[in-house]
This record gives sequence, structure tokens and C-alpha cells, in this order.
Amino acid sequence: MRRTSYHSQAARKGAPAGFPVSGKSLYSRRAIMKEYDYLIVGSGLFGATFAYLASRAGKRCLVIDKRPHLGGNIHCGKVEGITVHEYGAHIFHTSDREVWELANSIVPFNSFINSPVANFEGRLYNLPFNMNTFRQMWGVTTPEEAKAIIGAQREEARSAMGEASEPRNLEEQALLMVGRDIYERLVKGYTEKQWGKPCPELPAFIIKRLPLRFEYDNNYFDDRWQGIPVGGYNYLTEGLLDGVETRTGCDFFEDRPYWESLAEKVVFSGRIDEFYGFRFGELEYRSLRFETETLDTPDYQGRAVMNFTSKDVPYTRVIEHKHFESVGESVGDNPRTVVTREYPSGCGKGREPYYPIPDERNNSIFMKYKSLADREERYIFGGRLAEYRYLDMAPVMRRALDLWNK
Repeated sequence: MRRTSYHSQAARKGAPAGFPVSGKSLYSRRAIMKEYDYLIVGSGLFGATFAYLASRAGKRCLVIDKRPHLGGNIHCGKVEGITVHEYGAHIFHTSDREVWELANSIVPFNSFINSPVANFEGRLYNLPFNMNTFRQMWGVTTPEEAKAIIGAQREEARSAMGEASEPRNLEEQALLMVGRDIYERLVKGYTEKQWGKPCPELPAFIIKRLPLRFEYDNNYFDDRWQGIPVGGYNYLTEGLLDGVETRTGCDFFEDRPYWESLAEKVVFSGRIDEFYGFRFGELEYRSLRFETETLDTPDYQGRAVMNFTSKDVPYTRVIEHKHFESVGESVGDNPRTVVTREYPSGCGKGREPYYPIPDERNNSIFMKYKSLADREERYIFGGRLAEYRYLDMAPVMRRALDLWNK
């Protein structure tokens, strides 16, 4: 439901939407008893999950979103009968039984297993780094052979650091973890495109771990459960928001006093720096740009996700959407396919913020905003933008569960 014309007129006088400004006794009663228990700003997975929990408990909720659709970044479109992840690939994975059962109670999930491939200068390597990767890189066939090569390259990296006891940048951190061959072919170019800076200029903590598996296993995630909602993520969003009043095309900040007047409490999942008027400065993000095209072929790359790790290829990965829901011969049932190329970019005006930049400056600014948010009684903050951290889907749902239980 889009925002209608009476909002702006009535809001400036403090009247709830749809109620006349005149009629003092009616307005006074409504001013005491708010129209909703919760105004939920943002219909992404955090806001939708919170709305689901609150409405199931009998609370009156209104969910608003500035986009023309619900679902935030998990929103999907349909092209040539193919479900398209419009804001990048989303693969649900978790070891949290409660979250998995909640999601599956809304919509059944398929058995998709994420097993991406890395393309470096035309040569393909399985991900995550496992025995298939090591065989493709060095021709080895046993864990002992792979460990010997990686161990020797780690020692070279340690010696090159000299007297430094800890890695001083991302490059040194990665070399200590996986050695030079894996770093230069599968980590360096991809990371520099993603963050827009050379690896020696990036802080070491950005790469907290680069797991090595000394077995033949291409399953990218270690989690117990993973998959894609059958029919796409819109079914998950619609199920969570079933029976909840929603309005799209509504920017909270364009008429903040009006929106805040509607509810006893506000659940906010937008940018925390914007919520506080950027008073301590603007938090930095990296963004993404997508190029999507329909091709006259039943199968373009034989894989849902292919990473391009060479720096001279401007995009980081290509998504072929039909592989999220079709396997084997069924891929050819549709003679066309849809692919999306992802280009990392800065987060200038008009760009969607995707990845927080967790350096010293930004972390310091965020903690100032967090200290204000922690003291709020009427406002609840949650989600990747409000918490300034990258969160996968399952942790977002867990966060909503925990905040509701609290």
C-alpha cells in the first residue's frame, strides 16, 4: 500500500492517518491510545520476523518500507519463469534448529547446496578451499601432500614478516593462513575488488578466517541446514507478514513525526547514523551494482555462483539464477537463462549500503551511536544497518527472536 495524500496533511497536525483533524473528543482518545503497538521501519528479514512474532502475540503492527516492494534485499523477481535474486545471491544456511524450523514453518525449502567455483584467468577451482582445489592447483591427491605445500608457503610468509609478531595487514594475514598460491589466485584480486583497496592497505581483521578442508568436499557452508525457499524468498516474506498491515513507498525520514505518532514503540532496521541525524558522522559502506541479462541458452555456466578472482575482470561473480531451483536435466526445461554480474562499488548517493567497513574510524563512530541506542526505551534497533555489521539471513532471524523474547 503506497502512502496516500492525506498523510502529509494530517501528520503535520499530529492526527493519525485516516482520521479527521477536527472532532476533538475522537482525536484526544486516539492520541492517548496509539493506533499500533509497533511501527516497524523496514520490511527486510529482521523487520518481517519481528512483525510475525509480534502479530502472533496479538500485537498491532504496521510495517513500512521506502522501496516499492517488501522483503528488503531478499526480494525476488520473475524473468522468463525464473526466480531472480534481485539484490544478489541469497542462500539460507544455519545450524540453529529454532530458526530453521521457523523459516520452514512459513515456506518449504529445497535442498540446494552452495558449491561455487572460482574462475582465475580461465582456470576453474572449487570452493571452499578443499582437496579438489588443491588437486586443481598443484596436482596433489592426498591431504599430506597438500598440507606440506601450504605449510612451506606459510613458513615463507612468516619469515617475510621479520620481527613482526602479528600480521600488519590483510595480505600478511591471508598469506599466514593459506600461503601464496591460494592467496594470489583466489583471494587477492577478489578481495581488492570487493573493498576497493590493495590488500596491503586493508586491516588484517577483515579476513578472520580462510578455512582449509583437507577432504574432497565442495559444500561451501559448515551449517547443518541450507536451502532456498521453494518458489523464492517472496514466499517467506509474504508468510511472515501474512495478516500484518504493510505500506510500501513510505520513507520514514520524510515525515518522521507522523510515523512515530502512530505506535507505542518503533522497531528500526535502517541506518543507525541516519536515525540520529549523522550527528557523529556518516558510517561508511561498500555497495554493489548489478547487471542482469536474459540469454538464449538453457545453461550459461553450469553453476549458480561463479566467482571471478582475477583483478582485471571488473565483476566479482556471476549468478545464474535458475540453478538455485533446477538441477540435472531440469535445467534444460527452460530454453533461456538469466544471469547477473555483481560489481562492487563505493556507496555514494543513491547507492544501497551493503557491507560495513569495519575499520577503526567507523567502529568508533558506531559505538557512539550504539551508546545512544542502548539508552532508548521506545525504540528497538536490529538488522545489518542498525547494528552496522554484515549479517546472514539466519542470524538476522535469530536477532529478531532474541529481541522479541527479551
